[in-house]
Amino acid sequence: MMNKNMIVLPHIQAEFSYPLPDKELLLAGGGRPPAPEWLCAAASGRKLWCIDHGIDCCCRAGLLPQRLIGDGDSASPEAWHWAILHNVEIAKFPPEKDYTDTQLTLEMAAGENSFVILTAALGGRFDHAYSTIFSFGSSGLKGCIADDREAVFFLHTEESVRLALAKKPKAISLLPVSAEVTGVSISGVHWELEDVVLTQSCPYAVSNEAEENVLSVSVGMGILAVYICWQE
Repeated sequence: MMNKNMIVLPHIQAEFSYPLPDKELLLAGGGRPPAPEWLCAAASGRKLWCIDHGIDCCCRAGLLPQRLIGDGDSASPEAWHWAILHNVEIAKFPPEKDYTDTQLTLEMAAGENSFVILTAALGGRFDHAYSTIFSFGSSGLKGCIADDREAVFFLHTEESVRLALAKKPKAISLLPVSAEVTGVSISGVHWELEDVVLTQSCPYAVSNEAEENVLSVSVGMGILAVYICWQE
């Protein structure tokens, strides 16, 4: 990291209002895989874990993870075998269980004292994305969801983030993870907000437009997801 408050991804820099963990952990999930060059850049200098089908995109990119987590129901047999041949540590769970592979992985990541970056998590089924976003936002982990097309940064009570974007996004949305988020402010966009209340029952702060390559978001109380989309 450039400093103790900043996380650097291939196309975005996020500077938070609080100190970040010294370590960084990249989780490759089973959703839409990022571009291989983006994944390789994001994995550089970070510990890498795969979540089930995430082993496939890592195998294609030639990135060997330290750990593979899941029930094995969506990963290809070839990629799973590749992990075994390379002595990757495997935490395998039964397919019939209460929690998703991603939720179990987030629980395991909580013990790593790391800033957690979850990739290959979006772009698929809505129910999977919904579960992942709410589970991550409510986990208490410091981290984000990101790939070359979309990113989600999470803010909790009295936190803020400054986002420097390498390219102009298609849309920026503020999505309440808690039932209500108070004291929400955003600048650097076409429709700026100052100290407003956002609720899950009326999530109107969507499809904003960046006016600059830097934007800032802060919250008073609650959990907020800052969603950025570069392409559909």
